Amino acid sequence: MDTQAQARALMIRHQHLIKNREQCLLSRAANEIGMSTEVAMRNAEYGKARPYCSAYDHSTVGLS
Repeated sequence: MDTQAQARALMIRHQHLIKNREQCLLSRAANEIGMSTEVAMRNAEYGKARPYCSAYDHSTVGLS
């Protein structure tokens, strides 16, 4: 695999991780306020995050 293909695969994996993290946070927040996860996910489609948004990126803070 050449360098360009490796970089592309890494970027795609990173975007999937961000999307999964965003969906997890959204479903937790929806459950806390009593909203169904399906409704929250459907409503979230209208306000999608930017593809390279760092708000849902991993941080150096560890969870315990």
